[in-house]
Amino acid sequence: MSLTLIIVIGWLYVTILVAANEPTILSGIISFLFYGALPCGLLLYFAGSKVRRQRQRYKEMMAEKNRRDAES
Repeated sequence: MSLTLIIVIGWLYVTILVAANEPTILSGIISFLFYGALPCGLLLYFAGSKVRRQRQRYKEMMAEKNRRDAES
């Protein structure tokens, strides 16, 4: 996940520079959102899906263990 964060930070830096060179503020904001924020958000979402699955499995395991402990 740390490599993904480095890539995201670098890409956001590049897109901020590209957005700053746009002729109008509106086109800069649009280019930053569509070239920077949206792809990075998707990348982080997909990169974090494995961690979310592992957390969900752990929570289910702990709930099952607590249920078994309460029954005995």
